[in-house]
Amino acid sequence: MTLNPQEYAPLLPEARALVNKVVQRNMADAMLFSAGTDTQIMAYEAVKYKPQIPCLTMHFKHGNPADTEYVKKMVAFLKLNHETHVFDREGVLSNAPKVVAALKKFDPMEIRNSMPVYIGLTILKKKGVKSVFTGDALDELFGYPWQFHLSEEEFAKRQLDMWAEMSFSSIPMAESLGMTIKAPYLDPEFMDWAKKLPIKFKINLYNGVKYSKWILRKAYEDLIPKELIWRPKAPLEQGTGTEVLRTFFNEEISDEEFEEKKKRILEEDEVRIQDKEQLLYYEFFRKRFGKPKDVYPDNGGKQCPNCKSYVKTKIQFCKVCGAYPI
Repeated sequence: MTLNPQEYAPLLPEARALVNKVVQRNMADAMLFSAGTDTQIMAYEAVKYKPQIPCLTMHFKHGNPADTEYVKKMVAFLKLNHETHVFDREGVLSNAPKVVAALKKFDPMEIRNSMPVYIGLTILKKKGVKSVFTGDALDELFGYPWQFHLSEEEFAKRQLDMWAEMSFSSIPMAESLGMTIKAPYLDPEFMDWAKKLPIKFKINLYNGVKYSKWILRKAYEDLIPKELIWRPKAPLEQGTGTEVLRTFFNEEISDEEFEEKKKRILEEDEVRIQDKEQLLYYEFFRKRFGKPKDVYPDNGGKQCPNCKSYVKTKIQFCKVCGAYPI
């Protein structure tokens, strides 16, 4: 939908003023910086009050991080006090049990997305950092690319369902380390504003391409270079390179042993293991917490057919093992 500038022009200074306000109100000691739209805007406002705020970017050594070039350009543009930490296979293996313990789940996508955040938090903690900025909630409030095909009515319904049960792994992981997450987009004032925005201001076209967070990108396109503010969305696992973990551990265990363990777990725990990566995380979960059906007993929710946990969900997603739909 092509918008008349008169429709959105009044919203641009309003959006900038609100973001500035919630960033200032939720000021942190440091920032996990991906150079995605959320952290670009957050960093732009944060350096006004804390010019030397430490910004940390996480990259997986064995992956192909999509964020690299955007990070370089944004760091140069804002003159950020920035560091990139590259973690490797050993870093994943040593921290995976801690991530599973903090999140109390073995959903592979959640663990992949959370791993760089957890390792980043541990690095910042060693530097004496107690509170950390994250860009949590902006995608949930403005929509994901996989929702672009939905009608306005269906999109609005999906957003309501998502808002009812959205949660962010950074928060329990930080708590497990004695740290605090500062998420400006989770500020009640910002959330209230974002939830009330018409969908046309959340998702719209730029140069013929559909983008989420449209009004925020528009609000900052004359302040942040256009090739950066209009970058496409990259999920955290793509941005950091951890998406390769899907198959990275295939050589850790033989096919024969995997099938044997998969069969035994199904028989003894009633849990269906989807691949070798999930098996790795499940073994940590099982050792730490026990059988999923005992950890998450009947709570009036829906029982996941894959792991037998009971979860309350409107979006048909098992928050424990990642099964969809349930």
